[in-house]
Amino acid sequence: MILYIDTTSNYLYSAIVSNNKIISQVKEQLDSDLSVYAVPKIADMFDKNDIAKDDITKIIVVNGPGSFTGIRIGVTIAKVYAWTLKIDITTITSLEAMALSSKSNTTYKVPMIDARRGYVFAGIFDKDNEQIFKSKYIKLDDLKDIVKDLNDSYSWISNNDIDVSNLEAYDPDILKICNKYQDKETLNPHLVKPEYMKLTEAEENLKEAKHD
Repeated sequence: MILYIDTTSNYLYSAIVSNNKIISQVKEQLDSDLSVYAVPKIADMFDKNDIAKDDITKIIVVNGPGSFTGIRIGVTIAKVYAWTLKIDITTITSLEAMALSSKSNTTYKVPMIDARRGYVFAGIFDKDNEQIFKSKYIKLDDLKDIVKDLNDSYSWISNNDIDVSNLEAYDPDILKICNKYQDKETLNPHLVKPEYMKLTEAEENLKEAKHD
């Protein structure tokens, strides 16, 4: 039985998956209440379906990029569950999850997360969900130029309001994600780290101050 956790945005995406079926799931926009309600809503999935936490044999957590606070929430929840249950964790990035969940038939998929000030976290995947452009923190205008040079059909994926055409709203296909990543290498909970892809604003300011 797999517990899936993604709090990298202002949404909580979580599910319990067993034998190729979703037993219970939650997809809810919580915004600033994410830190308050994430744990209770995950716990509700167990309680309402009479599932014991000891039934979980694997945890899959999305470890970024995205909201700094959101990433920390999900990774912390996953670590606590894993440490308590004495099981390991499998990590995937939010961009991998977005590409895999896409329903688009285009040759390329471009998952994006708004990073503010004209920047995004983004990657480019082909129709087989193989990554052809390494995920990074990049200026949106630069990413648009790279995508245009692909000379083939493409679709953008995001649950943010980003200024691009043919934008597909992200709706995670949690069952598909869990089926693909259930055999991926696991990590000891203590080795699981957030994938921020950039410094926090406070860290950037501190770095600039040291150079002045």
